Amino acid sequence: MSTAGTVKAPESCMQIEFLRHMNDKRANASDADALTVEKKAFQEACKATAGTMPGIFAWGLVSGMAMVKSGLTIWQALGMTFVVFAGSAQLASLPLIVANAPVWVVFATALAVNLRFVIFSAAIGPHFGHVAWFKRVWYGYFNADVTMGFFPQRFPAQTLHRPEGKVGFFAGIGYLNWLAWQSGSVAGILLASLIPQSWGVGFAGTLALLAITIPLIINVAALAGVIVGSIVAAVAAGLPYRLGLLLAVVLGMAAAMIADTALGKKGKGI
Repeated sequence: MSTAGTVKAPESCMQIEFLRHMNDKRANASDADALTVEKKAFQEACKATAGTMPGIFAWGLVSGMAMVKSGLTIWQALGMTFVVFAGSAQLASLPLIVANAPVWVVFATALAVNLRFVIFSAAIGPHFGHVAWFKRVWYGYFNADVTMGFFPQRFPAQTLHRPEGKVGFFAGIGYLNWLAWQSGSVAGILLASLIPQSWGVGFAGTLALLAITIPLIINVAALAGVIVGSIVAAVAAGLPYRLGLLLAVVLGMAAAMIADTALGKKGKGI
């Protein structure tokens, strides 16, 4: 019996070691497959959004020039573009800074203009429940308008339970958008003194922004927000400290949310 026991013990150890080895191989193969999926999703996102990047670059160029021409130093402008990383908030706050508006007005305006990113994050966030919180914070920095334009189309709400490819696709949009924006913004900051106003770069940036924004109007709720926001911005253009822009953003978002709620109730037959 002791001899049989000594024979079985090594065999049992060998079996356990073999099973561990097979599990490690399966885990490594699974990791490799997941990495391949994310790489393909990253490449897919880059291809899908490549057409919008010239417009992003142009808008960044205009924003960079605007910061320097508003009186910011090169280092202040560079700090703003990398830390804030939000063109609409930057352009909305610049005239307030130049006009020596109260700090709370500057912050309130930038916050209101960027409130849409809270909505974007609420819509996209559930897709990243499997990602560690510090990684979600990292990806949150790269959230942008173009992300909301492409991500929900590729991964609608029905895919919440399938995490495959989502990180790669989001990163493909976010990183390429960041690179295009910062390249344009830094170029605008460094070349602001060399580009004359007669070139009409500001108007070109406006056209570029329209080219980016129009494809994002994918439903009636978004259209309602654009219409209301545009009307309010035009009517309230004379308000001091450009508060008309702040009012337009708030009312435009409210209109979009009301329209979305009404359409949702109608679809459910309520």
